[in-house]
Amino acid sequence: MDIDVVEEIKRIERLIGPLSNTQKILLATDGSITRILDVMFGEVTIKTLVQEFREASEEIAEKLDIAAGEKINYRIVLIGNKEPLIHAISYIPLARLNNDFKEDLIRADIPIGKILRKHNIESRREVEKIDIEEPTKDLKRIFHTDSLMLTRTYNIIHKDKILIRIKETFPLTYFK
Repeated sequence: MDIDVVEEIKRIERLIGPLSNTQKILLATDGSITRILDVMFGEVTIKTLVQEFREASEEIAEKLDIAAGEKINYRIVLIGNKEPLIHAISYIPLARLNNDFKEDLIRADIPIGKILRKHNIESRREVEKIDIEEPTKDLKRIFHTDSLMLTRTYNIIHKDKILIRIKETFPLTYFK
């Protein structure tokens, strides 16, 4: 279910003050963050921190509309150039992928948008949540800051089913 991203951005600005146009674009886009960052910074890279198959928890299963315990691919990546720009966590129900897609996904350092294009997968992105959060220990270490974090969570929908759920995070101090 798509949210009203304009209203959500206004809500965040009432809480923490004005966001830059770039921050608003990164939070509101229903396209590829990687492509936007490529345009802004030159080609960015993906660094995979975690890539594993696991059983979906009750919470994740509900979000993906699958059974608890069903196998998912859990992946954490950093998108950036010399420094990390975006931290992203993805949850992908394996039963909804063909083998070629799975192989590309396991190769790790390929952006999901590029994998979708390579396999000619028609999809849409539905932004589910835009928010601000306190940084975790890991995010403080990765971004070298105690800054609040801006987040967006969205689903990539294919054939009316959630193919991929992604949460992207970056410090409030970035992209000013």
